[in-house]
Amino acid sequence: MKIVSKSLSDTQKIAEDFIEKISMGFYPNALVVGLYGDLGSGKTTFTQAVAKIFGIKEDITSPTFVIEKIYDIVHKNFKKLVHIDAYRLDSAKELSALDWGKTMADPKNIIFIEWPERVLEVLPKNHAKINFKFLSENEREIEI
Repeated sequence: MKIVSKSLSDTQKIAEDFIEKISMGFYPNALVVGLYGDLGSGKTTFTQAVAKIFGIKEDITSPTFVIEKIYDIVHKNFKKLVHIDAYRLDSAKELSALDWGKTMADPKNIIFIEWPERVLEVLPKNHAKINFKFLSENEREIEI
């Protein structure tokens, strides 16, 4: 499903719909969401919208330099939002330094990964995929 977001409130609504749909499922491991798209296409903005839904009060920024940020959340299915930016990683093996196996094994984690194509070999084959495309200064195409 492709949707054009023309504002932050549009992106917030798209994120709300996404969270509502994934909240209906049971996950034996962490739920991994790959955020695909070029720089400036809306990946971090979408994660910020999700964080707002989960009640996170902290400023959400791309973890480009720290690679990973973890936030506590209150939700019926999830307890932690893990935000990873794999842009600076040379290989998926580098995720092991972040205790990737333990993070992946916890079904109470929801993991958003920017630049997932850089670490595909350690992602579940059936991870959720969201594609972002820059259309104009105020428009982004979001495909879920």
